[in-house]
Amino acid sequence: MKESEMPTKILGAALGTCVHVSGLDHFLKLAEAEGYETIFAGPAVAPARLIALIREHNPDMVAVSYRLTPATARRLFAKLKELIAQEKLTSLRFIFGGTTPVALVAKESALFEKVFSGEESLEEIKTFLSCKESLPRTQHQAATLLKRIAQKYPYPLLRHHFGLPTLEETVAGAARIAQAQVLDVLSIGPDQNAQEHFFHPEAMNHEQDGAGGVPLRKESDLEALYAATRCGNFPLLRCYSGTRDLLAWAEMSVKTIHNAWGAIPLCWYSVLDGRSQRNMVEAIRENQSTMNWYAGRGWPVEVNESHQWSLRDAHDALAVAMAFLAAYNAKKMGVRHYIAQYMFNTPPGTVPVMDITKMLANKVLIETLKAKNFIPYTEVRAGIAHFSTNPAMAKGQLAASAVISLALKPHILHAVGYSEGDHAASADEVIESCLIAHGVLHDALHGLPDLTKSEIVRKRKRHLLQEASILLRAIQKVGSESSQDPWSDPIVLAAAIGRGILDTPHFKGLPHACGKITTKCIDGAWFAIEPETGRIINEQERLAALVPV
Repeated sequence: MKESEMPTKILGAALGTCVHVSGLDHFLKLAEAEGYETIFAGPAVAPARLIALIREHNPDMVAVSYRLTPATARRLFAKLKELIAQEKLTSLRFIFGGTTPVALVAKESALFEKVFSGEESLEEIKTFLSCKESLPRTQHQAATLLKRIAQKYPYPLLRHHFGLPTLEETVAGAARIAQAQVLDVLSIGPDQNAQEHFFHPEAMNHEQDGAGGVPLRKESDLEALYAATRCGNFPLLRCYSGTRDLLAWAEMSVKTIHNAWGAIPLCWYSVLDGRSQRNMVEAIRENQSTMNWYAGRGWPVEVNESHQWSLRDAHDALAVAMAFLAAYNAKKMGVRHYIAQYMFNTPPGTVPVMDITKMLANKVLIETLKAKNFIPYTEVRAGIAHFSTNPAMAKGQLAASAVISLALKPHILHAVGYSEGDHAASADEVIESCLIAHGVLHDALHGLPDLTKSEIVRKRKRHLLQEASILLRAIQKVGSESSQDPWSDPIVLAAAIGRGILDTPHFKGLPHACGKITTKCIDGAWFAIEPETGRIINEQERLAALVPV
């Protein structure tokens, strides 16, 4: 359809005796957001009355709703069709929305150009309203992350990870997911052999093939996944960075799957977590170099750092400090578009109000770095350890976490498969998990009470920001004599871990870390405590013995 032929005015009415108008009202609001003028005729509009309203308002399109019995609908549609012919309105565009059984009758009537049954995604409805349905999918699906965010925001992009024990079933599942049109970003999860040894196949333990993801072994494997997903809504693809040879992984993933964005840690994938044998200084330097490689090509970058500490029971103040350091290092490496990931429900036991508080503190510090050359985007997700092995309970947890995370007004919602507490998600489980997330967005995206405004949240947020600032100043202090920029100096950061300035209970026994801190969940938040008494200790007290006065 040419731009000059696009409709500009929609008249909406619930036909006959139908008084159910919420779906119609929602559709008209979507139309208004797309630039239409809308007229809402209300409930229970008889066919003759609808014809009169058409004559009065002269719309370009008429949206008819009906949610009662199919048999009655058939008679109403016949009567309306008769009146349309009598009044010579056959060139006017009519569309319909109702329940699935009535939608079938609407299609049979041949009266309506488009029939909606309630099963359509928001994207499909907006595509129709923007008159892009006649275009090939490739022409109205943005092919880059930033353009797709711009197309959809404030509706967040949906992301889900996927990787099954064989390449064949992963390729087939990825195609199925793309055809389902339920997500915008499919993250490919390679197995640990691939993540660490892709470029060193001689080091692989093939008894572990498929452990933790798909066994990628050559570039053509990634190319096959990309080709399989060039259908449906053409989702963007991205891939884990690899835990070794990060630069080689970055080059390969951009070349083969047009990696939507790079995701790299700051301190991890090293001897610290055992996912590679890189020492701390070497790991930080290579991670920074990979950030810089993406930045030099204008690619968005995520530094998945803060939640790595929370996954190891770090206290909240440390997690907030690390969220800042991750963003700071990305900016230092030249990253312009920064994907800030906020993992909720981590560590286990964190309650929603404290979750929101920690994430808001993270966001405040990250936003202090915002500038023309550094633009943060918000990505939210649930933590895998949060999910029950009971699928019914896990579905509720997925929905609840998504609702809470909407407080951050995310650009990307990383849906985590409800099955992840028990096993890696199949294609059908990915699709179902995304549909659960869409259900949350449908009901809760607009009109939720502002969960960020409670006094508990404000007070705790101020406290976390103060505590994180003390920790950050301590890092600067220990590195001030040897470094012009301690916050981005690999030697200083590695020393901060070794001395226990940056510490978690999970580091106990690691030769490259301290592991002397004790943390505990108290009233749904995580604190550093005195091990003998259980007394909460603040950062000033904790760091006094670690940083020279």
